[in-house]
Amino acid sequence: MISDAARAAAGQLFSPEFRSVFIKTLGLTLLALVALWFGLTSLVEWLALPWLHTLLPGMPSWAGWLGGIIAAIALAFGMALLIAPVTAIVAGLFLDDVADVVERTDYPGDPAGHAMPALRSLVLSMRFLGVVILGNIVALLLLLVPGVNIAAFFIVNGYLLGREFFEFAAMRFRPEEEARALRRHYAGTVFLAGLVISVFLAVPLLNLVTPLFAAAMMVHLHKAISAREAVRVSRN
Repeated sequence: MISDAARAAAGQLFSPEFRSVFIKTLGLTLLALVALWFGLTSLVEWLALPWLHTLLPGMPSWAGWLGGIIAAIALAFGMALLIAPVTAIVAGLFLDDVADVVERTDYPGDPAGHAMPALRSLVLSMRFLGVVILGNIVALLLLLVPGVNIAAFFIVNGYLLGREFFEFAAMRFRPEEEARALRRHYAGTVFLAGLVISVFLAVPLLNLVTPLFAAAMMVHLHKAISAREAVRVSRN
């Protein structure tokens, strides 16, 4: 079920039907990351460098260059951690567009899902942003623990991304509480799907289109789970 959903989502990423959503998602993600980079760079230049010169007066010029290199590495590492929250926001904005394409092309005979109201979608996106930031702070702290550092990134993001993307997809067809109950009932499946998304997130360049892949994959997964639930109910 998970492998089928992942293959279907990956095959649709660069299809003509996805082109408009792809351009909007990629453009907004890149714009947000560039803005974050310049914002963090300005913050470092404004706060860290004057403090360093005050702390170490008369330091040689090469020390400034070395400090700049270290700051750039730290910024790049920070940007890597911020990709997940940025993709969370983008997903909240474009999940319904992705779901519309998937449902129209792959499930034309099924009832169409209902887009969430804009305000509700924004609230859920901001809530998810806070959860992802908190999760990545925990993962960052776990980087200091030998043996669990790399696994922490995938486990934390796998759980969070799987949970929220699945609930976004499910709420197109179900009330919020019912969507959460369905996710809890299939918690293992949703978590494994989230791990697939977190692996996708860890691949450079591909991580910029994670919202498209994750949203499409979870639409397929929700359809498969809904079909399984319908069979289970009919047997009972």
